[in-house]
Amino acid sequence: MSQFYTQTDHFVLLPGLLLTLFGCATLLFDFWLVPEARYKKLLVGWLIAAEAFTGASLYRHTTYLADNGLTELVAFRGSLVMDGFSIFFNWVFLATAVIVALISYRYLEIEGEHHGEYYGLILLAQSGMFFLAAGTDLVTIFVGLELMAISFYVMVGFLRADRRSNEAAMKYLLLGAFSSGFLVYGFSVMYGMSGSTRLSDIAASFAARDPWDPIAFLALATTVVGLLFKISAVPFHMWAPDAYEGAPTTVTAFLSVGSKAASFAFLMRIFLGPLAASREVWEPILIGVAILSMTVGNLAAISQTNVKRLLAYSSISHAGYILLGLIAGNDTGLKGVAIYVLVYTFMNLGAFLVIVALRRENIIGEDVEDLAGLMHRGPGYAILMLIFMLSLAGIPPTAGFIGKYYIFLSLMQTGHYLVAVAAALYVAVAIYYYFRIVRSMFVSDVSEPTPLAASLGMRVAVAVSAGLTLAIGLYPEPFLQMAQTSLIR
Repeated sequence: MSQFYTQTDHFVLLPGLLLTLFGCATLLFDFWLVPEARYKKLLVGWLIAAEAFTGASLYRHTTYLADNGLTELVAFRGSLVMDGFSIFFNWVFLATAVIVALISYRYLEIEGEHHGEYYGLILLAQSGMFFLAAGTDLVTIFVGLELMAISFYVMVGFLRADRRSNEAAMKYLLLGAFSSGFLVYGFSVMYGMSGSTRLSDIAASFAARDPWDPIAFLALATTVVGLLFKISAVPFHMWAPDAYEGAPTTVTAFLSVGSKAASFAFLMRIFLGPLAASREVWEPILIGVAILSMTVGNLAAISQTNVKRLLAYSSISHAGYILLGLIAGNDTGLKGVAIYVLVYTFMNLGAFLVIVALRRENIIGEDVEDLAGLMHRGPGYAILMLIFMLSLAGIPPTAGFIGKYYIFLSLMQTGHYLVAVAAALYVAVAIYYYFRIVRSMFVSDVSEPTPLAASLGMRVAVAVSAGLTLAIGLYPEPFLQMAQTSLIR
């Protein structure tokens, strides 16, 4: 056995293994020990304990690499790698899962769907995210991708009595399977080219071929289609508005941030690894996709009356902005991608948290009109929502400004001036529809100013999201250093 598995293998695998074991144990824990509703709150503590162990293992990886002067640890014969990139993204996944867990208890109680499987699915989805960020083999990456995707398919349809939730899950499942088919086909062509599933071997095979070689182009095109679906970039964005609107709001928050961060980690592994030698082919494609994503996302968001659909189209435009950092391709751009993913996590989560706070018995609270007069009903939530909207629009001194600044700076450094101008113009469009929400909260009146009820977990989650949204904007240096460690060399 020792010739196949080493101590390093187990050490690198530990975070993903812990998440998988705790996720499976959650299902048993719920079934055997907490059948009564009053004990369901224990499941939140169980998930936080799982995240604490996972965080401790990530910290051990960080200190081990630093103490031994290493940049990476490779395990399972090149199938997994623990480096600054994977550690950075796994911290993002961990923070997202903890915040979502804190707000889920009260929400699921209101919906009448408080089941232990929910928390188990969060951990299993996060385990899939771990393999997407740390995987350096096509098989490992695909297993992680499907583990994450299947967990989200179930979570999107978690409200079994809600037709919107069922419809959203079905659409997401069908389109997700369609995109996975493209991705698997691209992977199979890559394997045929190189005779290997390791990304390093595939990169060498691409480097040895002409970038416009028909087989290489086929592998690139089909893989890119699958990847663009996962990040909801135009023209493969059609699933996002329906899935975001129909899913439970807590799941929408997790899907919009966790899934997108993991998909971008996966995308960067592929584009900066196997497809790096074909930059002259995919760069113009991504420029077109990024501009289309910003165009469709921003213009479609203007007419939305449902806040979840508005934020869905907003996420499509943000995917376009993040792609611009990859298009620039220099250290500033790649650091910009990392910091943008980080700030997007907290500002987008925060916006969804406020929507969750509006959910009460017989009141869904998802329309822009439901936010009317929020300053009178819950001034704290209104002020925090203002911070999140300013950050999403990229207004200083919030974190969103830092993310956009590094993206624009990288475009200027690499000579993509027209792309930078187009991206800057769409910031003005985004300000318009984000401030529709602000206007509704602060200017519009409400006939019955009933106060909002919120749990301790909700207050903690919103405070942490808002605090980090401001902290990254006001004092970005430590977060930029974190982003610097995530660069793929």
